[in-house]
Amino acid sequence: MHDGYGVYLGLDVGKGDHHAVGLAPDGKRLHDAPLPNTEARLRQLFDKLARHGTVLVVVDQPASIGALPVAVARACGHQVAYLPGLAMRRIADLHPGTAKTDARDAYVIADAARTLRRVDVGDEALAELEVLVGFDDDLAGEATRISNRIRGLLTQIHPALERVLGPKVHHKAVLELLSRCGGPAGLRKAGRRKLLSIAAVHAPRMGERLVDQIMTALDEQTVTVPGTSAAETILPRLADSLRDTLRQRDQVAGEVERMLDAHPLAPVLTSMPGIGVRTAARILLEVGDGTAFPTPGHLAAYAGLAPVTRRSGSSIRGEHPPRGGNKNLKRAFFLAAFAALADPVSRTYYDRKRAEGKRHNAALICLARRRCDVLYAMLRDKIPYQPRPATPIAA
Repeated sequence: MHDGYGVYLGLDVGKGDHHAVGLAPDGKRLHDAPLPNTEARLRQLFDKLARHGTVLVVVDQPASIGALPVAVARACGHQVAYLPGLAMRRIADLHPGTAKTDARDAYVIADAARTLRRVDVGDEALAELEVLVGFDDDLAGEATRISNRIRGLLTQIHPALERVLGPKVHHKAVLELLSRCGGPAGLRKAGRRKLLSIAAVHAPRMGERLVDQIMTALDEQTVTVPGTSAAETILPRLADSLRDTLRQRDQVAGEVERMLDAHPLAPVLTSMPGIGVRTAARILLEVGDGTAFPTPGHLAAYAGLAPVTRRSGSSIRGEHPPRGGNKNLKRAFFLAAFAALADPVSRTYYDRKRAEGKRHNAALICLARRRCDVLYAMLRDKIPYQPRPATPIAA
């Protein structure tokens, strides 16, 4: 962190009350007490500590229950830093004692303030974007849960039908068929002509092939598995729920895109193959303009993409995949790398790693790490992605 602070104020945030510990640069405690989560009490404490010099407010959660302290600190003209909860727990292991209290946590947060990176300067647009992206993450989890439930039911009562519909369960035609006809009994009762009329509306090109696959799958099983009757009534409801959730995701994606277009770094991020609206929004929220990271290696380490070297004498040697880092950012880089396999340059690098003997996920991590360097340069120079010619890998 930058020097020149007179007070390092650590806040162990809570729903109703925080615990605040203020430390002077020499470690002397200037404040140690619970702090109600109200604007008046927050301002009162910030003004009191400001008599000792510039205040750096450090929180272990900058959003949700920690949003008000961050906003009030910025309104009072103080800088804010963020210490992730997992990092705080690891730093706490270096302090004497093993107690887990709010007061001790707040002290650890304040004591570790010199090693933190700053929270980006308050940006209302980014705050709004974070709320939308968080809601989209919730919808994505709900869509995954419902789709898994649908596939689980189909696997239970008719495995052959699940092999046809399961991989396409998010397709509008499949959801419409399940919603209007139900499970295997309902699909068989509807008949081929009705299924074609339903599927053709949402899948003009693949509708006939999909119906043929459904009819073939239905003919593979003649017995009725116990529980089929109940599944026939549940599947339409699940299909309707999944369709509604996906519709909400589309609406949120439109709102995110409109908000993202107003940010000057949006064209830079989305110019890179594999980075769409949702991925760009997540990277922007987690990385900002990239100035908090001195080198691409720092960004890769923060994202959990840099390999971890482990050595101890002659008995333990080697590099291992990282287990830490920012999980949201790591997931964004990983998904972007997977989507970029359609890009010739990215595909060539991926194929080279596979030729070296790496498995699919390991090769994707390598690709994500390489793309991290490119993204860092793009953010640093504020220029869009500029592809280089790809050299094919010999078979």
